[in-house]
Amino acid sequence: MKTTKPLWKNDKELFEIAKKELFVALVGDILDKMGYLHQFLPPNLKPLNDDFIVIGRAMPVLEADVFEEVTENTKNPLMQKPFGIMFEALDSLKEDEVYICSGSSPNYALWGGLMSTRAMKLGAAGAVVNGYSRDTKEILSLEYPTFSFGGYAQDQGPRGKVIDYRVPIEIAGIRINPGDVVYGDIDGVLIVPKEAVDEAFTGAIEKARGEQLVKEALQAGMSTVEAFEKFGIM
Repeated sequence: MKTTKPLWKNDKELFEIAKKELFVALVGDILDKMGYLHQFLPPNLKPLNDDFIVIGRAMPVLEADVFEEVTENTKNPLMQKPFGIMFEALDSLKEDEVYICSGSSPNYALWGGLMSTRAMKLGAAGAVVNGYSRDTKEILSLEYPTFSFGGYAQDQGPRGKVIDYRVPIEIAGIRINPGDVVYGDIDGVLIVPKEAVDEAFTGAIEKARGEQLVKEALQAGMSTVEAFEKFGIM
């Protein structure tokens, strides 16, 4: 991977540029050219609102199925805690991080309205869960970027526990490490490995700005042949 000098000073600047100038498909195209061919999460992970955009550093959360809320006769103390360490995971969120969760069956909701309220207070960027979310009207009223299979009210309380966080997870074979960039819009959710962030977003920004010049040239009457010869973009 070539060394690339970023066009931004910090994550906050990068994320603002992405929201204003980029879209997920464009960054995905650049990753393809870099050789990262399998970075999109499955297409059934959708924003609850078509206008939602999520971009931030991954805070991966590992969930597991259980079959009762509290188990007394257990060899694992975590089984005696409702929700496992979900509250600790949620409270650990930092500014511009994305709560991204996997590991369980799709039989219950992994995200909800109160979780969104807490995450917003902490300045977190959004939530992506490999399963359902609930309290949909509340999340929409909060305008909190949430990506899931959709709304399903069944609670995780007696059905699932968070068993770890800030650890590598996978969704459909796509590895998500702490600190990777999670970028999602109506067309999908993309995982940009942290070592590829500078090159991928620099390439995407340059392409987006080049495409704008091509668009302006075409609107002024330039032919597509001339435009491609001049800009090398089409």
